Amino acid sequence: MAGKTVVLTGASDGIGAAAARRLVAAGEQVVLVGRSPEKTAAVAAALGVPSHVADFADLAQVRRLAAELLEAYPRIDVLANNAGGILGARALSVDGFETTFQVNHLAPFLLTHLLMGTLVASSATVIQTSSVAARTFSGLDLDDLQNERAYTPHKAYGDAKLANVLFTRELHRRFADQGLASAAFHPGMVATNFANETTSWFRFVYRTPLARLALVTPDKGADCLVWLAEGTPGSTWTSGGYYERCRPAATSPRADDPKLARGLWERSERLLGL
Repeated sequence: MAGKTVVLTGASDGIGAAAARRLVAAGEQVVLVGRSPEKTAAVAAALGVPSHVADFADLAQVRRLAAELLEAYPRIDVLANNAGGILGARALSVDGFETTFQVNHLAPFLLTHLLMGTLVASSATVIQTSSVAARTFSGLDLDDLQNERAYTPHKAYGDAKLANVLFTRELHRRFADQGLASAAFHPGMVATNFANETTSWFRFVYRTPLARLALVTPDKGADCLVWLAEGTPGSTWTSGGYYERCRPAATSPRADDPKLARGLWERSERLLGL
């Protein structure tokens, strides 16, 4: 029996590549999406799976990716929005959005929206890779989503990771009755190249030899992603939830604000012209 069709972004490295290896070994039909053509092709060749390339800092590439996925895969059982990261000094993307916000929230929001017909028809699961930063660093302001007034790399990242949880909550509210399930999770502090592009003190946490002793491996960081992808919503886990270590966990209290979740969804639609 064929496994689930799992579209996995951010799959050329780190927990994305680790999750891909485990899901393929479990018999799932994995579709890799990565930013680097070379790294993505190498992982795909090693696993014998299809791959697509898209840089989430360019929304035209996200739209092209969605068109490719819709054409190639009539069924998508899991969409794992795993691509993202913490960046450096405030900069705008080619689309005119603050890049951290775009890469971590707007791009996966757009991809999910463009795939929604297939996702609903497939009774799919949509997974967001969030972070504990959602509760420790976020000061999300709907009137300043681009962080024009109060930018720091870690605040922008925390805001985007809270946006991932709010997106998960609102996906559940809007589409659970149509069979769609959603979840967000924190993978832990993982020994990857996650903080390579930031000027934040995050870089030193991830790059000092002593600190790296406390980081988990990419395979361990992939545990919750694999658990959610292979699980059964309503049985293994609850749709709309946030998870750490494969268990329900507390995140920012603001993640439970339905008005904030609706407001973020509506403003994201307006920003993207949807």
